[in-house]
Amino acid sequence: MQEDEIDLERLAESLRDFEGVQRKKPIYDVARLFGDAEYVGGRTVMGFGDDAAVLELDDERYVLLAIDGIWGRLLDADPWWAGYCAVLVNVNDIAAMGGVPVAMVNMAATQSRGICGELIRGMRDGVRKFGVPMVGGHMHPDTPYDSLDVAIVGVVKKGCVLLSNGAKPGDALVVGIDVHGRIYPKFPLAWDSTTLRSAAEVRKQRLCMAEVGEKCLATAAKDISNPGTIGSIGMLLETSDVGGVVDLRAIPRAESVPLEHWLKMYPGTGFILSTESGNDAEKCIEIFEAADVRAAVVGEVDGSKKLKICNGNDEATVFDFDKEIITGIKKPARR
Repeated sequence: MQEDEIDLERLAESLRDFEGVQRKKPIYDVARLFGDAEYVGGRTVMGFGDDAAVLELDDERYVLLAIDGIWGRLLDADPWWAGYCAVLVNVNDIAAMGGVPVAMVNMAATQSRGICGELIRGMRDGVRKFGVPMVGGHMHPDTPYDSLDVAIVGVVKKGCVLLSNGAKPGDALVVGIDVHGRIYPKFPLAWDSTTLRSAAEVRKQRLCMAEVGEKCLATAAKDISNPGTIGSIGMLLETSDVGGVVDLRAIPRAESVPLEHWLKMYPGTGFILSTESGNDAEKCIEIFEAADVRAAVVGEVDGSKKLKICNGNDEATVFDFDKEIITGIKKPARR
């Protein structure tokens, strides 16, 4: 089937029901039960609902704090890749906020010395690739299950932080993805670009987001995570309490991967921005492409509170945020 013959309604339903999206829904219940606990103490600028929490540090900088647990399906498929990705996803969370990562800690649980060894080797290789030290952690050597969680701390200059809840109607949507890579052999929902690049290349790609933040080019930003490209755009729009239209033809993509598969993949390097003007969007694209990250304007933010996809003249709604949630978190920006 040619791309212009895609059944958009069927694709929209598939993206909406995608496991990577559906498994985000329990976040709402957790955040609701915590209530305003994230703001106790008065240091929190942004807590639940973003890639990293933003905390007051001093007159010039914020602390960024994030944690990610590795999907059990991924760990079962390849423990080394799980360890490596535990570093990758955390570094991306800090980059998405315009920050620079400082250090990580981990918590691993397994009875198997073999699996433990592979997890550690993966984390070690990730540390060497991304240049962020693993400075401590905790080990459960006697659990009946295997799991891995990594937390990270970073810093960002005040005035340069990129939040995910600032998109406004009329903003352009920009997507940047490193399309140079491969489907990871043992986990087909992962697009592996970073192991094929040098440490200098992958670090330069992540510093793109710090440059975007320093130049105040974006109103909102996120990394592309487990919900895939459309699901991650949906999270940005939902948190910003807006809607938008995305042209599937404009999304940067590896042509060897079918469109639906590509839209559900976790790219090793992938970020979403909203920008106030076309000029700012072009500057963001230039920054990405200077680091060999393919980027394009893929759509526009509107006030509909729906995320729609189009492919020419046809259009379909993936999410209607008045009727359904991804995470259910909507917050005003606090800068």
